Amino acid sequence: MEQNIKDIPSLQSVYKDYFPIGAAINARTIDTEKNLLKKHFNSLTAENEMKPENLQPKEGVFTFDVADKMIGFAKQNNMRFRGHTLVWHNQTPEWMFANSDGSVASREKILARMENHISTVAGRYKGQIYSWDVVNEAIADEEKVFLRQSKWLELVGEDFIDKAFEYAHKVDPSAALFYNDYNESFPGKREKIYRLVKSLVEKGVPIHGVGLQAHWNIAEPSLDNIREAIERYASLGMQIQITEMDVSAFSWEDKRTDLVKPTAQIAELQAQRYEEFFKIFREYKEVITSVTFWGVSDSYTWLNDFPVRGRKNWPFVFDANQHAKDSFWKIVDFK
Repeated sequence: MEQNIKDIPSLQSVYKDYFPIGAAINARTIDTEKNLLKKHFNSLTAENEMKPENLQPKEGVFTFDVADKMIGFAKQNNMRFRGHTLVWHNQTPEWMFANSDGSVASREKILARMENHISTVAGRYKGQIYSWDVVNEAIADEEKVFLRQSKWLELVGEDFIDKAFEYAHKVDPSAALFYNDYNESFPGKREKIYRLVKSLVEKGVPIHGVGLQAHWNIAEPSLDNIREAIERYASLGMQIQITEMDVSAFSWEDKRTDLVKPTAQIAELQAQRYEEFFKIFREYKEVITSVTFWGVSDSYTWLNDFPVRGRKNWPFVFDANQHAKDSFWKIVDFK
């Protein structure tokens, strides 16, 4: 039976007393998924289009066309917009760290370029973006290493993080500024993120929240670990935002590539996990200020071919035909 989008509850309406419901979009899905977006979401994030290499591929050459279109779409449909991301070790152009002759640029030149990028981008969208992922994924995954090795760390030093937040706050003091990371609910990495954010707070750096990417799956992380992470970060006076949520149909250990659609067992597990996750989000509505899916429907996800090449994934609450899945009903039927 064909499902009529008008006949199902709206996610943004169901959660209007809790938090904004967001979706990551790209240049294609803003058109192909526009009906779902208009009905269910009141917050948008650019998946890749506002990362440094896309907004400033060459020094001083800014390309705002796609980002402008996205923010215009949000305005037209009374949606809010999250900015993602200003400083990251990945998807940052090489010129940011080099002189014209190819030699390594000085700390001062790199910081000046960082400030110019942040002031130009955040300045253009001042008052139009309610929160920014200022620094993304600066914590190392290795157990005994604190900060990730990157050109930012190597060539500027640990205070590149402080500087990024200071520059962003200077240009748009009304935006909530976030540190954003993955595996944020696992105790080892959680404590390193906590240590970083605590140090920023103690230094008076203008940081307002922690972004939990929430790239979770049908097996991990545990509910207790998620609760502990939320409480740990919130204890620093931080807002919490779920910034890149998807629930993979596969555990991290599962490398199979044979499925052409999710099994009944996977669908049931995924629905259960979504139900449990959103129950936690509702419990912490006083500190959670938005929940964003890292996509719209199963018709497109970055998890296709990642981390296992040749494998499809189905991580959202709408299927590839943009129909509501059992997962959807589990997160709307809770009253």
